Amino acid sequence: MPKVSERERIQALEAKLKQLKTLQARREARARTTAAKKSRGEELRRKILAGAVLLSKIEAGEFEEATLKQWMAVALTRREDRELFGLAEGT
Repeated sequence: MPKVSERERIQALEAKLKQLKTLQARREARARTTAAKKSRGEELRRKILAGAVLLSKIEAGEFEEATLKQWMAVALTRREDRELFGLAEGT
């Protein structure tokens, strides 16, 4: 076996270090992506549950539907969204 010089050994170790740093960066990016996806899913679930509770309160007569419609009339701008709540366009 040919003897490896110190310089060659250092270069090989530096190359290996670069590979490991790249691998670590990819794993960290994947972890951030997974955490962000989980966070978005949890936020969506909170919104769905809050909406379900509000709609059940309206059905039970514990909350005024008119109040919800007023809130939605101000908040919703897309035609399709406004139609879901029986709101006229641009009102």
